[in-house]
Amino acid sequence: MKFLKNLAAQKKQTIVAYGTSLTEGGSWVKELADQLDKTFFGLTTVINSGGSGQWSRWGVENLEERVLQKKPDLVFIEFSVNDSVTRFNSSVAEAQSNLINMTQRILKVNSQCEIILMTMTPADKHPIGHFSHRTNIESHYEMVRKEAEKHQFLLIDHYPNWKALQASEKKRFDQYVPDSIHPTAEGNSKIVSPLIFKTLNIL
Repeated sequence: MKFLKNLAAQKKQTIVAYGTSLTEGGSWVKELADQLDKTFFGLTTVINSGGSGQWSRWGVENLEERVLQKKPDLVFIEFSVNDSVTRFNSSVAEAQSNLINMTQRILKVNSQCEIILMTMTPADKHPIGHFSHRTNIESHYEMVRKEAEKHQFLLIDHYPNWKALQASEKKRFDQYVPDSIHPTAEGNSKIVSPLIFKTLNIL
C-alpha cells in the first residue's frame, strides 16, 4: 500500500473513517488510531467522519465537508449495513451508484488516495415493520465486494467472520453484538479491529 510506504518514508498520513454509527460510535476507529500511532510514532491523523443512522445518500451529500476537505491519504467507507435498512427504500443499484459517486470524487481530488471498503455485521435481528429491519443485506454486501474487485480497492470483509461466530457461538455473538448491528467495545476489539490490523499489516 502507498499509505504504508509513505509512513515508512516518514511522511505524515491522514485517514478518514466514513460510514454509519458502526463507524461514528465504533471503537475500532480509536483502536486503529492508537495502533497506527504506536507503530508509526505520531505520523498519522485518524478522523472519524461517521454519521449515526446514515446511509450512502447522506455519504454523497456530506462527502465534501466530512471527507474531501480533510485531504485524506486513506479513506474507509462503510454504508451498506444501512443501505439495506427497509425504511430508506434503497435498491442495491442506488447504493452502488452512491458508492461510485463517492469513490470517484475522492480520486478526482487525489488520485493517490487509497480507499478501503468494508462490510459489517449481519444486522438480522429485527423483523419486518421494525425501525431497524434490513432487506437484502447480503446483496448489498456482495455489491461492495464486486466494486472493490472491479476498482482494485482494498476490501475488509467483516461479515463472514460475524456470520461464522453467529453460527458457531451464538452466546458469544450476542455478547459481542447484542442487537446484531452495533458491536460492543469488546466485539470491536475481538472481531473488527484484528481483521483491520491484519489486512493493513500493522500488528
